[in-house]
Amino acid sequence: MKRRGTPEADLQRAVVQTLRIALPRSAIIHHCANEVTEAGPRGAKRQAILVGMGVHAGFADLMVLCDGRVLFLELKAPKGRLRPEQEAFRDAVRAHGFGWALVRSLDDALGALADQGFTTRIAPAPRRPAP
Repeated sequence: MKRRGTPEADLQRAVVQTLRIALPRSAIIHHCANEVTEAGPRGAKRQAILVGMGVHAGFADLMVLCDGRVLFLELKAPKGRLRPEQEAFRDAVRAHGFGWALVRSLDDALGALADQGFTTRIAPAPRRPAP
């Protein structure tokens, strides 16, 4: 189901569905809803509660755990840009030795799995070098 005006959400649903097919059943694909979209004082209060409970600014959209490997996927629309908090999270994750990838398509997601050594039942498309 494609909805207007939600390219990142549409992509995320497609990636999750594909990963559920591509990865072994034991894989964990997790989304951490770490931002409150409600405006005003009520939204600010809810966000403060989440931060107190351990929400981390810039946390990736998806975390994939499978066969001892961890990969964080940040999903963006074709023209979407990383926020400074997302860049800091990326750098911290990589410094800890975990995988992180920017995903703009299903091919990007499957390519990231292959790049990080995940075994899948779907062969990724050939990767184009980043501009």
